[in-house]
Amino acid sequence: MESTKRLLWWILAGSSGGLNRGRIIFLLRQRPYNAHQIARQLGLDYKTVRHHLDVLVENSLVISKGEGYGKMFFLSPELEADYAAFEGIWAQIGKTRIKPGTDSGDAG
Repeated sequence: MESTKRLLWWILAGSSGGLNRGRIIFLLRQRPYNAHQIARQLGLDYKTVRHHLDVLVENSLVISKGEGYGKMFFLSPELEADYAAFEGIWAQIGKTRIKPGTDSGDAG
């Protein structure tokens, strides 16, 4: 599980897209979504969401089922098993919850 924690630090805090990737992880914890639904829920451009999903899938934090427009995204079993690591890192970088349609989480 330690490697998941290191990977999450890099994905969330080590790159400029970390905030939006964290928002996607937070959203997928609630239920699976397709890319269009994620874009709508978070108020992001569809292409931006697709880019972040590709990064998350490449790093085995998110998995997908289906094809094309209806492809659904889920947290990977590894991330599900170590979701507390995500929550801990998210809190350490000052984010404790996600506001849909905004570019930031709320601290506190």
